[in-house]
This record gives sequence, structure tokens and C-alpha cells, in this order.
Amino acid sequence: MIAIKSNHPVLTIKPKSDCRYDIISLGEVMLRFDPGDDRIHSTRHFRVWEGGGEYNVARNLAKCFRQRAAIVTALADNQIGHLVEDLILQGGVDVSNILWRETDGICRTVRNGMYFMERGFGLRPPTGCSDRGNTAVSQIKPGDIDWNRLFGEHGTHCFHTGGIFAGLSETTAQVAAEAMRAAKENGVLVSYDLNYRESLWSGRGGREAANELNRRLLEHADFVFGVKNFKPGFAEYSQESFASAAKDMISRHPGLKIVATTLRDIHSSSRHDLAGVCYAAESGGTYKSIDFKGVEVLDRVGSGDAFAAGLLYGVLDGRQISEAINLAAASAVLSLASLGDGSSATLAEIERLTSSSDSSAVR
Repeated sequence: MIAIKSNHPVLTIKPKSDCRYDIISLGEVMLRFDPGDDRIHSTRHFRVWEGGGEYNVARNLAKCFRQRAAIVTALADNQIGHLVEDLILQGGVDVSNILWRETDGICRTVRNGMYFMERGFGLRPPTGCSDRGNTAVSQIKPGDIDWNRLFGEHGTHCFHTGGIFAGLSETTAQVAAEAMRAAKENGVLVSYDLNYRESLWSGRGGREAANELNRRLLEHADFVFGVKNFKPGFAEYSQESFASAAKDMISRHPGLKIVATTLRDIHSSSRHDLAGVCYAAESGGTYKSIDFKGVEVLDRVGSGDAFAAGLLYGVLDGRQISEAINLAAASAVLSLASLGDGSSATLAEIERLTSSSDSSAVR
């Protein structure tokens, strides 16, 4: 059991020596095509990154927080799949649990996911175009992954997945449930992000169907990112309304230990106000981060995942919740200043931002 501090929830975590990994994420890893300052429909050049909601959390924990991270996913075994693998390796994430799927020369039935993303500027919002039908990971089925080997023999402190992976197909929802149950049985902390993508649920029941799936999966979660029936903005925020929404979630899912979300006011694509807030069930306390106002945005994509990574790091590192939520918000803010889905910030930079807003040169 980790050391308990005054505002820290009681969490039973395996000793580091008993675990190969600090975190294992389950999710889709796509190839992101970024047109830079151009528009998707008029550009002549793209830069490529790897990205995906659940993967981004593992990648940020590996790259920014120097944690031992792994991704469980599936890729089509072709040049594009191996480009994605190479990008994952550059992010410091273990690739030994990738499932490789055979495909023919034109990917008739199995392929790798891609998405095209404009970063937006001023009053032009970020705009995405997904190309992710029939991907290898969407076809994962229960029994394809030996979770007892990963969680029992290899060991990890935390398992993370979310609504994007679970929403890919009927079978990925089943795999998410299978993995979360196995994690709990093996004493692993389970983190779940309520992330909703309208494009994944179009023609499949929309947000109502996604909420029902999340309701079932939250039965196995310790941490949840996203709060039902709460508007995550500065203008609407009150400690009472957030605590009430968090308590309501915990009353429906009594296994939850931490409920967290970002607060964000978007003045334009180029300027945000951002903070983070969480509720700890054990102490009954609400913890809000430093407010970061007037943050200039280079690339918004992945900032919520950077927030999740920062909070998970703080909690798993034994920090007080009041410190962990500041790390989470600072991680999200510095992600806004990084190109690509993953952040380029270091732990030293994140910690420096929690103690000072000074942006003068570091020499």
C-alpha cells in the first residue's frame, strides 16, 4: 500500500519491484495527418504523428513523467502499421503487446486507422476528418489478449482505457469490460475516460448508447475522467455543483475513488482558460488546481489526455491530491504548447509551472 497523506485516498498498489509496467493502456493508435497552418482540403503537405485518446495517456506518462508504459492495441501488418509502431517507440511506450493482423495489398478487410486534423486558429475551430473503418483494433475480440499474463505475471500499477476504444465496435466494448474485470481481479487500479466521439456513435444510438456503455464499464473503475451532468467551464463552475455531480456518480458506482475533469473556457481556438478539479471519495474532498488563464494554444489535441496522465502520475507517485491536480492542469497547459497528440513537456517543466507562471527563458 502506498504512503497515505492527509488528503490522499487509500489506494492499494503493488510494489514497483513486482511490476513490469507502471501503466498499461488499451486503445487505438492512429496515424494523424497534420496540415500545419493550412486546411485539410487545400494543403499540399502533411506532417504525421501517432495518436489516440487512451494511447496518449500512456505516451505522456512515458515521455513526460518517465514511467514504464505499454500499449495494448492491434495494427495491420504493413508499412503504415510499422510506421505507427516506430512512432510509438519514439514516444517511449512498450510495443510488445501489439497484435499484428495480416492484410492484403489493398486492406480490404483489415487496415490501420488514420485521421486528419486541423489545429484551428482564432475563430476557426479545430476540425477533424476520421478514416478509421474496419481497423485492426476495432476487430479485437474477447479472448484475443491474455490479461492474466499482463496483469498477473508481468504486473502493472494502473490500467487505462476509455469510451473511444469501447465505442469502436461491439467487440471492443466487450474487450474493455474483459480487461477491466481482469485488472480488478489482479489488484490493478483501473482508470477510465468517458471520452465521447460523435462519429463513432452515429447510427448506433448516439450519446445515449455511449452513456449506457460507460455506465456498465464504470462498475470496474477506480478513476474516472469526465463527470456526467456537469458543465466543465469556469463560468459555470462551483465547488458545490461539481461535488454534487461527483457524489452522484460515486453513489451509482461505489468503486470509484477519484472523479476528475478539466475546466476550460475557450475564448478562441488560440486562447483558452484552463484548470482541473477532482473529488476524492475517501476524504470527501474537492480539489481544484491553479487557474491558468489566457493560455495561448499551439495544438489543442491531446490536452485532456495530458491532464489524465498528470493526475495519474501524481496519485501513483504518492503525492497529495492538492499537488496531483496542479500537476495535471500544468501538464494539460504545456500540452497546448506542444505539436502532436503527445506532450513534449518534461516533469521539471511541469513542476516549475505549478510553482510559477514565469515564462522567461531557462538558461
